[in-house]
Amino acid sequence: MEVREIVGNVRSIFSLPEAVIRINELIESGDTCNTEIERVILNDPALTAKLLKFANSTYFGFSGKVDTVQRAISIIGHKELRNLAIAASVTATFKDIPSNLLNMDTFWQHSVACGVIARLLASNVENRERFFITGLLHAVGRLILLHQFPKEFAKVLGLLNEGEDAVLSAERKTFGFIHPNLGAELLRQWKLPPDICKMVELQFEGTLDTRDKFDAFTLNAAVGMANFIQPYTNQRVDAEKSISKCTLEAWDFLGLTPELIESIVTVAKLQVIELTNMIK
Repeated sequence: MEVREIVGNVRSIFSLPEAVIRINELIESGDTCNTEIERVILNDPALTAKLLKFANSTYFGFSGKVDTVQRAISIIGHKELRNLAIAASVTATFKDIPSNLLNMDTFWQHSVACGVIARLLASNVENRERFFITGLLHAVGRLILLHQFPKEFAKVLGLLNEGEDAVLSAERKTFGFIHPNLGAELLRQWKLPPDICKMVELQFEGTLDTRDKFDAFTLNAAVGMANFIQPYTNQRVDAEKSISKCTLEAWDFLGLTPELIESIVTVAKLQVIELTNMIK
């Protein structure tokens, strides 16, 4: 089956809540005001509560309590708010994944770790807010494979002890593509910004132009570092052995020494615990 066909089959299953879709539409239109966005958020009490929790987390570190949606929108900004709205709803979106194949709490902790670390690595980049949501969603293609091809993908996951490169090779051999292709296509159908979709799709590609290479390598570097906090499955995996060749290239490209990697992982841990609890 083709990537678009597979994603088309699950689009109605893995769809974002109406409020999140509307927020994304308003922000992408480039012609909206805070009042319109606030109205959409307030119509969804659960989303309202989660967004205010995010706004008051150590992830932002604002001085003073953010106690209204209007203030949250004003100080966070539209794009970051859209990303947090997606983060607040994404676990419920993928609630139908077979638990016997993948522990979803473990998966989301890894994904949050990836998002937090990617954002830290991009601290000097314009529009760095896109790195958190890209990190959070970087492996949703694997969830689609688990949902659509549970037996086949269970065999692929059995290769984790041989490292990430072995898993990716098995994905190509079994399905004709790798999970980032599926994930990126789903994000396109969700109408997320092209730079987010592209970063997900190219995360294991090393031969890219300067802008794409920085984005893809930043995400890939974060994925590898997130494994030191929490791998995406509960299988016993040697974190160092599982590192892909592309991740080693990414660390080198970004100038990440073992000492710097350890320091960033340490800084990320507190945020990861806090944000993981929020998105559940």
